Amino acid sequence: MVRDDNHDGDHPETSNTTPAVPPPTQQIPYTVSSIKLHILKKGEYDIWAIKMEHYLSHTDYPIWQVLQNGNGPVSITTDTNGMIKVLPPKTAKEVVAREREKKSWTTLLMALPEDHLAKFYKMADAKEIRESIKSRFGGNDESMKMHNYLLKQQFE
Repeated sequence: MVRDDNHDGDHPETSNTTPAVPPPTQQIPYTVSSIKLHILKKGEYDIWAIKMEHYLSHTDYPIWQVLQNGNGPVSITTDTNGMIKVLPPKTAKEVVAREREKKSWTTLLMALPEDHLAKFYKMADAKEIRESIKSRFGGNDESMKMHNYLLKQQFE
């Protein structure tokens, strides 16, 4: 028996009525971050600092490192008029460092009460903001003793 390779007569002609399905489009994954940071209150710096350290060290460890140690020097120059200009980053490492600095800066500002934002907004870097927050909201032992003494005087 000889096999015929031309199968035109074997099957009835059918028309494909279903439209061609386009290939699936590739979706780019993105992350929407909605975080609720603990708002700093006067006299509660120590608890706030512990919570922020815990949150940042588990979500984005490099940001906590920037807050503790600073981010390193920024390239600056002066133009012909004597104005200081910050030079843009040149290497990938510098770009990542600037992104971390900006992220840590905004994270700290998000945790401040609104009436204190203007005082901290103009500070240069996140480490400076953290140290200022600690000095303003943390207080030292002497100021805490004085605060407690004044409260006792008010309620006696």
